[in-house]
Amino acid sequence: MTARGLAGVLALTMGLISVGAGAGHAQESAGSLGVAAAPRLHFSAEQMALALAVAEDPDLATFYGGNRLQPVFLGAEGTARREALRAAVQRMPDHGIPADRYPLPSATAPAEGLDAELAHARQAARLLRDLTGGVLTPARVDPEIKRPPGPSQVPALLAAFLAAPDPTAVLEGAAPDFPEYRALQAALQGGADLRVPADLPRIPEGLWRLGSTGAGVAALRANLASIGFAAPVGKPDRYDSALAEAVARYQRAAGLPDDGIAGPRTIARLNGADTLGPDAWQRAITVALERLRWMASEDLSARHVWVNIPEFTTTLRQGGAEVFRTRSVMGKDTPEMRTPEFSDVMINVVVNPSWNVPRSITVRDYLPKLQANRHAVSHLDVLDGSGRVLARDGIDFAQYSAATFPFRLRQKPSDDNALGIVKFIFPNRWNIYLHDTPSKHLFGNRVRADSNGCIRIGDPVDLAHALLSKQTDDPAAVFARALDSGRETWLTLRPGVPVHLVYFTAWPGPDGQVRLFDDIYARDARIWAALEAEGFGAGGDVIAEAR
Repeated sequence: MTARGLAGVLALTMGLISVGAGAGHAQESAGSLGVAAAPRLHFSAEQMALALAVAEDPDLATFYGGNRLQPVFLGAEGTARREALRAAVQRMPDHGIPADRYPLPSATAPAEGLDAELAHARQAARLLRDLTGGVLTPARVDPEIKRPPGPSQVPALLAAFLAAPDPTAVLEGAAPDFPEYRALQAALQGGADLRVPADLPRIPEGLWRLGSTGAGVAALRANLASIGFAAPVGKPDRYDSALAEAVARYQRAAGLPDDGIAGPRTIARLNGADTLGPDAWQRAITVALERLRWMASEDLSARHVWVNIPEFTTTLRQGGAEVFRTRSVMGKDTPEMRTPEFSDVMINVVVNPSWNVPRSITVRDYLPKLQANRHAVSHLDVLDGSGRVLARDGIDFAQYSAATFPFRLRQKPSDDNALGIVKFIFPNRWNIYLHDTPSKHLFGNRVRADSNGCIRIGDPVDLAHALLSKQTDDPAAVFARALDSGRETWLTLRPGVPVHLVYFTAWPGPDGQVRLFDDIYARDARIWAALEAEGFGAGGDVIAEAR
C-alpha cells in the first residue's frame, strides 16, 4: 500500500473529490495537497484500517471514500445487502460465469469486523466489474481485438446498491441491457436439451432430404423425437415434408442453417460427433456473453452498422431492429490480413473512390513486380510524398527495399477500381473501412474470408442509400448524381453512424434464435482458454455449470 493511495482514500472521505471521480483523479488531488496533509484528518482506528485495506483497489477506494469509510455489509444493517450479494452470486451461471468465482463467507458466519466487510465488498466489486466490463481484458487475450476497457461503473453501482431499497435489483440490473444478451442467456440454458440419448442408434452418414428412403431416415426420426423434434409419422423410413420441418426446427435450435436437409453437419451434430456439439454450443454462447460485456457501454439501440466477422454479414440497425443486411467478405486468416475488432463512427460515403494502396500491400505485393518491370501494374499511379504523380522512367525501383521504398501507389476511380464505386469511411489507425469490389463472385462462397483486412460489401449501393436516408428524401438521386460525375465525391453523414466490427460465433438472428458460426480466426478458442484459466468450465462439464 502506498502513502499516495491512502491519501487518495482519505481525501475522498473528506469530500474533496466526488464519488463519481476516478481513483486516478483522487490520487492526483491527494498528491496536489501533499501527503503531509493526511495527518491533519481525524479518523477512527476502524476507518484507518478500512482505508489501508482498500487503498490499492481504485473502485473500492472511490466507493468507501465517498461513504466516509463506513462499512456497509456488517451487522443487522448489512443483512439485506449480504443476502442480495449471495443471491446474485448464485445467479451468475445465468451469465455463463461460475458462482465459485465469488467465494463468500458462510451465511452462518458472524458478519462482524474488517475481514467480513472486505470479504463481501471485494466479491461485490468483482461481480460488478465482470458484469459491466467483462472478466477478461480483450487485448490481453488477442491483440487483434482493439476494444479498450470502458470507464469503471463499479463505484457508482456500489453507491446505488447502498442507497437502494432493493439492493438485489441493482446487482441484477448491472449486466448489459441488450435484447441479444438476454437471448444468449436463454440459449445458454437450452443446450443440454439437444443431447440425443446414447442408447439410440447412430444415423448413417449421408445426405437425407425430401424423397429419401431407408433405415437411416427412420433413425433420423427417432433421434429427433428423443429431443423434442418429433415429426408426424407417415412412412417411418420416408423423408417427407413433416420430417423436413422437424429437421429445420432442430437446425434452428442447434444454430445450423435451417434448410430442412439432414446433411453431414446436421447428422454429425445429432450423432454427437460434430466439433460444434452441445459442449461447444455452451462455450460459444459463454464467449458471446463475455464479448457483449466488453461492449456494455455502447448504445446498441441507436442507429449503427454491425459487421459480424464470422457471420460474413454487415447489417444496419436502428431502434433495436435490423433494417438492412448484406453479405460481406472479411480479411483472410493470416496475421497481416485478419479483420480486427473495434468500434468507431462512420462519417463519409465516398463515391467513385480512389484506392490509396496500403503500404503493407505496396511493399509485399507490388514492389517486387515493379522491381522486375517498372511498367508493371500500370493501373496504379506512383506518387511522391506530396501526392504528385511521378513518371516511372525516372525511378530505379531496384534500389529500394520494403523498408526504404519512399513512394505511394494509387488507383484512380474506374470501373475496375479495387474499391468498386463506393467506400464507407470511419477513420481509424488500422486503415479499415467498408467498400464495394469488382470481385462479385466471392459473395457466393459460404466462407468469405478473402480480403486484405477491409470489409467488402455485397450490396454497397443499397447500403449507401440506407445510410443517406436520414438526411435526404431521395438518397438514390444524391448517390446517382455523385456517381455520374465520374469524380471522387465525399458525402458526409449527418450525424455520423457508429460502426461496430465484432466477432460473434453465437448470435441471435432477427427471429431471436441463436445461430452458430465458424471460429474462422480461432479467437473464440483463445478467449475460452483464457476463461478456463479463470475457472470457467471446471471439470469439463460446461453444461452442468451453465444450468
